[in-house]
Amino acid sequence: MTTGPPLGVYVHWPYCARICPYCDFNVFKARGREAEAVDLAAAIVADLEAQRALTGPRRLVSIFVGGGTPSLMDPAWAAEIVAAARRLWTPDADLEISLEANPTDAEADRFAALAAAGVNRLSLGVQALDDSALAFLGRNHDAAEGRRAAEAAARAFPRLSVDLIYALPGQTAADWAGELRAAVDIGAEHLSPYQLMIENGTAFDRAVRRGVFKPADEDLGADLYDTTQATLEALGFEAYEVSNHARGVAARSRHNLVYWTGLDYVGVGPGAHGRLTLDGAREATRAADRPADYIRRVRDAGTGLEDRERLTPTEAAEERLLSGLRILDGVPFADLAALALTADHPEVSRMVELGLLVGDSERLRASADGRRVLDRLTAELALSGPA
Repeated sequence: MTTGPPLGVYVHWPYCARICPYCDFNVFKARGREAEAVDLAAAIVADLEAQRALTGPRRLVSIFVGGGTPSLMDPAWAAEIVAAARRLWTPDADLEISLEANPTDAEADRFAALAAAGVNRLSLGVQALDDSALAFLGRNHDAAEGRRAAEAAARAFPRLSVDLIYALPGQTAADWAGELRAAVDIGAEHLSPYQLMIENGTAFDRAVRRGVFKPADEDLGADLYDTTQATLEALGFEAYEVSNHARGVAARSRHNLVYWTGLDYVGVGPGAHGRLTLDGAREATRAADRPADYIRRVRDAGTGLEDRERLTPTEAAEERLLSGLRILDGVPFADLAALALTADHPEVSRMVELGLLVGDSERLRASADGRRVLDRLTAELALSGPA
């Protein structure tokens, strides 16, 4: 028996062999933290059990183990975490279980064990298939390792997604189109191409401020975005989300769709966020950031959650707008009632006339042109208020 809306589970494994200069995620160097990692794996299982008491019985549609670099995790721990989630909630027959990995040879050696632990979809952080680009990005693998890992992953897992970063210094549209084709050739049925963003506080942020390199300008970023769409469409991939392309509906990331369609998700592990519908209201959760603090909170309070905030109807609707407009299907107007956005709202009508939104009586959907300026489009809609 299940009650309440279906949910996904996000597990954050924060350890990395190396911190990439563009990364602003909640990550920590793995070296010297071996004993802590053992305690963290146990704490994550305990936190899952505690949050089951919050959610009650639910249907489980996805598990995503991200980071950090969860492919560094002992596969036995991954198996325990997956087994716990399956035990605590009712898993779909086709439950998607994803795990992020880097394409070093050492991590590729673990693929068979991770598949045996239940992982059926690998998200591989190739990031580039060019040695000079990989060196610039501070990666600890070369292009040959990336190809070997992708080929091994395609053999080990039913589903393979590859992450790539574009808009690097000196990159041309031809260079980028070639990398996209190469990623498809090595077996990816799902691609997540992300434009390089200079995040505050990262090593790249400091390098840019020192004048070490200059980020791509908006025009180049737009050209490379258009190259992404044209190249992948020609190869049979659909841009079902702004930065995610799948070869067919079955290849779409079910877990990411949990976020973009407004479903509930449990967040466990240091710094993990969650969204839960409890007593008819949307609640945002966040775990303690530092592994030691997270482990301590689980031990002392039963759960690693540091913050729980009940969202107002307006805040919940704004989140649905931000996430829902990212996907081709858009977001139902019924989910945006607190923002008073309807098909005949003046601002919606204006944006349809401008070609930024698709005319649809049931859903708010961005057009191809609207997706190019999605941040501004979403902000203007959120601020438009009642008609």
